Parts: sequence; C-alpha cells; structure tokens
Amino acid sequence: MSNEESGRDDPRFRQIDSIDQYVGKDLAGTHGFTRPDEADAVDSEIIDCEHGQLMRDGYLILRDLVSLAELEELREQSRPLLEKMGRNSFEGERTQRIYGVPEKLRAADRFIEHPHILAHLDRLLMPNYLLSQAQVINILTGSPAQPLHIDDGFYPWPRPRPALSVATVFAVDDFTEENGATVAIPGSHLWAEDRFPQDSDPRIRAVMPAGSAILFLGNLWHGGGENQSGASRLAITAQYCEPWLRTQENYFLSVSRETAAEVSENMRRMLGYSIHPPFMGMVEGMHPKRKLPLTDQP
Repeated sequence: MSNEESGRDDPRFRQIDSIDQYVGKDLAGTHGFTRPDEADAVDSEIIDCEHGQLMRDGYLILRDLVSLAELEELREQSRPLLEKMGRNSFEGERTQRIYGVPEKLRAADRFIEHPHILAHLDRLLMPNYLLSQAQVINILTGSPAQPLHIDDGFYPWPRPRPALSVATVFAVDDFTEENGATVAIPGSHLWAEDRFPQDSDPRIRAVMPAGSAILFLGNLWHGGGENQSGASRLAITAQYCEPWLRTQENYFLSVSRETAAEVSENMRRMLGYSIHPPFMGMVEGMHPKRKLPLTDQP
C-alpha cells in the first residue's frame, strides 16, 4: 500500500516505530502542552536565588504575594462555608476546613495559580503537573498543634528521594507565634525513611503577614501550629504533584464540567484536563478537554 493510500501523507499521521518515540513526547495534534505564561513575568534571578534556598532548607517564606482586596474577597466567599469541624486530631477537632475549593470559591484561583508559585512549580515538577488538593483551613483558638507529617508520604517510594509534590500555605490572617503558624523542620526533606522528628530537632514557625505564603517540598516534615491566641487563624493551602501521580482530591467528581470550562487554562490543566504523554489522562483515546463545553473546541 502506498503512503497516499495508507494516509501517511496526512500531516496528522505519526509513524511510531519504538517506545522511545512516544514516551515523554507531546503527541497531541490539537491540545498539546500548555504552561503558565504569567510565570515568565517573574524575575528569573529571584526564582534562581529562592530555588537554591528551597533545595537547601525544604521551604521558603514569600511575603506579600496577594493584595488586601484579594484576601478580603476570599474571606467573604469562605465565611458561609466554614461550618464543619475536623473529624480527628489530624484534621483538627477545632479546625474548620473547606474541601472542593476549585468548585466553590473562585476567589481561591488567585492563590492556587499565583505566578510566583507557578514559576517555582515549573522548575520543581514535570510539565502538566496537577493540583493534588486545595483547602481553606481555619484554626480556632484552643486548637492543639497538628501532628508533624510529610505531604507525599503516602506514595510508596522510600526516602531519601526527590519531592513528589509541592505545597503552599497562604496566610489569609497574619500568622503569629500564638495563633497556629505552620511549623516546619528545616532540612528534613533530606531525611531517610527511618528518620522521624525528635524534640531536639530545630523548628521554625512561618510567622508572616497576611498575603504571604510558605512554599515547601512535599517531603518536608511540617504541621499546623497550636492556636492559643484567643482568635481564629484563616489560611488557604494548595498541594501540587507530578502529572503521573494520583491526586488526593478527585476533581473530576468535585468540579463540574461547566466550572472546568470557565476557569483559566492554568486551573483547567491542574484539575486534570491535560495529558501526561503519551496518553495518561486520556478519555476514549482523546484529550480530556474534548469533553468540556469549550467555545473554542475544534
């Protein structure tokens, strides 16, 4: 059969002769890789400097990333949804949490897809990394400290190893020594599998003004702090993971197709409407965005 008869002269036709030709390659004809253009506006020299500190200590504190107006908008949208307390000591029996954030709170988008955060994620994770989970967390006064933990410890890959996820905690209220500022152990992302926190390990508290964030690697030991301030402490957290891992929150069920079609391309990609090449995430052999009611669909 000739090339013409077989369709090989069609530019959409791709001859695949070996696995090396498609593993890790973006083969999509229409919906290929996308990346956050906004991250390009962030000074690369600043990101370089911060990246070195992040790799050394396992965390960064980034100050004044969002405006007072953006903080207030998130507070207003969150207030009527902050009802249920945590179900155990890890969630916090005096801690309120909002799950399903990408469906419920459009004001959260600015925090989840902040350009400065995306600029770091572009260096830390593979293209088309995913949003693993996002929560609004309100620690009430009288809440004890959360047990220290690592966010990607449930993935069965012994440490030491590279981080499989990255997380942020944005201070919506000021984080102080007294009101539950996030606690972290610097350098603990380098620990082996059998190394656990000891009382003698030096710890830091992410004391920072509202609008700031702590960015940390998923294998850093950390936890929410004790709140004995007499007031609540509001935050929003997001966790991101490699595109070939299962996410903690199933956004295909918690986020409607209509919402996924309306959000930014950054959010849509991180919610799972993307492909880790050659075909992880596909639906019926096609890109998942073809299942959305997008006005620009071919």
